[in-house]
Amino acid sequence: MVAFGKKLKQLQIQEWESFYINYKLMKKKVNQYARQIEVSERNREYVLRDFSRVLDNQIEKTVLFLLEQEGRLASMLSVLGEQHDALVQRDDAAMIPELQESYIVVGKELLKLLHFVELNAIGLRKILKKFDKRFGYKFTNYYVKTRASHPYSQLKQVFKHVGISAVVGTLSRHLADLKDHQGTFISIYDQPALSLPDPMIESIRAAVDRLSNSIDFLQYIGKHALIPEEELPTNADNDVDERYHFTSLLLNLVNTFLYMVNTYIIVPTADSYSLSLGAAATVCGAVIGSMAVAQVFSSVYFSAWSNKSYLKPLIFSSIVLFIGNTLYALAYDFNSIYVLFIGRVFCGLGSARAVNRRYISDCVPVKLRMKASAGFVSASALGMACGPALAALLQTNHSFFFITLNENTLPGWVMALAWLVYLLWLWISFREPYNNEKLNPPALRETSNGLENAALENDVSEPLLTISLEKQHDGHNDEDDDNDDDEEFNNNEEAEENHQPVTSIVSAYKLLTPSVKVQLLIYFMLKYAMEVLLAESSVITSYYFIWSSGKVAIFLGCLGLTVLPVNVLVGSYLSNVFEERQVLLAAEIMVLIGIVLSFQVIIPYSVPQYVCSALLTFVAAEVLEGVNLSLLSRVMSSRLKRGTYNGGLLSTEAGTLARVVADGAITLAGYGGMSTLLNATLLPSLLICICSIVATCFTYNSLY
Repeated sequence: MVAFGKKLKQLQIQEWESFYINYKLMKKKVNQYARQIEVSERNREYVLRDFSRVLDNQIEKTVLFLLEQEGRLASMLSVLGEQHDALVQRDDAAMIPELQESYIVVGKELLKLLHFVELNAIGLRKILKKFDKRFGYKFTNYYVKTRASHPYSQLKQVFKHVGISAVVGTLSRHLADLKDHQGTFISIYDQPALSLPDPMIESIRAAVDRLSNSIDFLQYIGKHALIPEEELPTNADNDVDERYHFTSLLLNLVNTFLYMVNTYIIVPTADSYSLSLGAAATVCGAVIGSMAVAQVFSSVYFSAWSNKSYLKPLIFSSIVLFIGNTLYALAYDFNSIYVLFIGRVFCGLGSARAVNRRYISDCVPVKLRMKASAGFVSASALGMACGPALAALLQTNHSFFFITLNENTLPGWVMALAWLVYLLWLWISFREPYNNEKLNPPALRETSNGLENAALENDVSEPLLTISLEKQHDGHNDEDDDNDDDEEFNNNEEAEENHQPVTSIVSAYKLLTPSVKVQLLIYFMLKYAMEVLLAESSVITSYYFIWSSGKVAIFLGCLGLTVLPVNVLVGSYLSNVFEERQVLLAAEIMVLIGIVLSFQVIIPYSVPQYVCSALLTFVAAEVLEGVNLSLLSRVMSSRLKRGTYNGGLLSTEAGTLARVVADGAITLAGYGGMSTLLNATLLPSLLICICSIVATCFTYNSLY
C-alpha cells in the first residue's frame, strides 16, 4: 500500500491539512466501537450517537473552512470586478492581459478549493461504508436520512458544494467577457455559444462535474460498459498509448455489434422455425435462451483468456459463431430441432463481450477510454435494433444447391457470412498489443490497477482519503500508517484495503455489499422483463393479432431504435436534474406500471394495449439500465474493477441468467396453452419488480 499512500498524499493540499476530515481518527473510532460492542450489545445505541457527534464535528470543521474560503474568493472577485468595470469604461486594452492573469489566479484557488471538497466527500463516503461493513447495520442510512434533509444541513455543503457555483459563474462571465467579447457587451448568459472555451474554465467545470457527479451524454452512456474510468495519470499510460491501435479497437466494437445482431435477428422468426421443425411455437423461448445458457459459461473463460491474449479469443469466437449460425441454418433441411439448439448453443459459446471490455480497459488510452466505452454501448444498442430490422428484410423463399433459403434459415446464413468476413478482417488487421504479458502480466495488472488507479475509486464512491496530516501529528510515516490499527482487526482491514482483483467467484461474492446486490437484482429484473417482452413477441402477436414475422420484426426494430434517444434524454438531462437514485426508483415504478398494463384481463387484448405497454416497459427498462449500471459502477468495490471476475462479468452473468430464466419460463408456460402464456410469464416479472423496488427503498440512502 506504500505506492498508493504516496499517490494520495500528492493529492492533498498541505497548507489546509488541519481542515480535512480526520480519516485516521474516524477509523480508530470504528475500531474502538467494535471492542465496546463485543463487551456489551447495549453499547450499540451509544455508538450510533457518539459516532454521529464525532462525524458532525468533523464535517462542521470542514464546512466552516469551506465557507471562509468561498468568502475570500468572493472578496477577490469583487475587487477584480471593480477593476473590470473601470477598464471597460476607459477602454484600456493594455490592462486586459494583467486582469486576465488576476482572474486566472482566482481560478487556480477555486480549483484548490474544489479539490479540497472532493477529497473530503471521498473520505466521508469511505468512512460511512467502513462503519456499515464493520458493524453490519445501516448507519449510513440513518445518518444521511437525518442530516441530508435537514434545513440546516452541513452535509449538503460537502456533497452539493453550495455557494461554489456562484463563484464559478462570476469567474466564467468575466473571463469570457475579457477574452471573447471585448467592447461588445454580450454576456455568456445571453449567447453562451459565442464564448470560446477557456482552459481554466474548462478545468473548473470538469472539477465541478466530477464533484457533483454531473455528466454529459458521452460519459453517461460510457458508464454502461462498466469499464473503469481512471482519474489519475499513471506510469502505465505511456505503455497504453503505445499499445493503442484504432483498427483493433474498431474490430472489437464490430464484434460487439455483430454479436447483438446475432442475438436478436432470430427473435421474429423463432416461433415459426420451431413450428416448421415439428415443435410447439413456445419452444422459441428455449431456442432463444439456449444461446444465453452457453453465454453464462463463455463469459468466464473469455474473461480469463483475455488476461493472456486478445486476438486468439476473438478468432475462436468468430469460428464458433460461424459454425453455430451454419448449424442453425442447416437445421431446416436436416429437419432437426436438436441441430437448431446446438447451433444456438455454439453461438452462445462464441460470446466475446468480456474480451471487448477488457481490450478497452487495458489497451485504450485514458483520454479516449470514455469515448471507446460509449462506442461499446452504442454498438450493442445499434445491434439490438438492427437484428430484428434485418430479419424483416429476409422475407424470401428459394432453394440453392439443396439448401433452403427462407425467413427461417436466412438469419443463420447471413450471420455465418458476416462472421466469416469478420474473421478474415480480424486475421489481416488486428494487432495484438506487443509484449502484452510482459507489459501487463496478471501480477502487475493486479498491483498497478488496484493501487494506482483506485485513487479516486469508482468516481467518488469508495476511494480512500489521504491521511498525511495524522501521520505528521502522530509521527508516523506511510509504512507505519498502513499497520497502525488494532491487530485484532487486521484481517478485516486487509480484506477491505486490498485493491488487487479477486481470483474466484466466491471472493467476488464476498465483496458484494447490500447496495451492490440490490443493483444486480435490479439488473436481473430489467433484463428478465425485456427478455419476456422480446422473446415472446412473435408468439403473442401471432396468437392475438395474427401478425406476420415481418410486422413483428418492424415492431421490434422500432423498439430498438428508442435506445439511443432515451439515453440521450437521461444522460443529457434527467441525470443532471435529478439524483440518479431518484431516476432509478422512478424507472422501476414505470417498469412496474408497464408490466401491469401488459396483463390480459377481462376486456379483449388489443393492439394499442400491447404496443403502449410494451413501449412503456422497454423504454423504462432502458432508462433503468442506464442509471442502474452507473450506480453499480460507483458502489462496487475497486477489487471488482479489474481481473477475470470483474463487475462487468458479474453484471453480464446477472443479465444472462435473467434471460435464461425468462426464456425457460416462456417454454414452460407454453405447456399450459397459448391463452395463459402472457399472464404466466408476466407474473414472475411483476413479483421480481416489486421485490426490486422494496430492496431499493431499503438501500436508498446508501446510494447518496
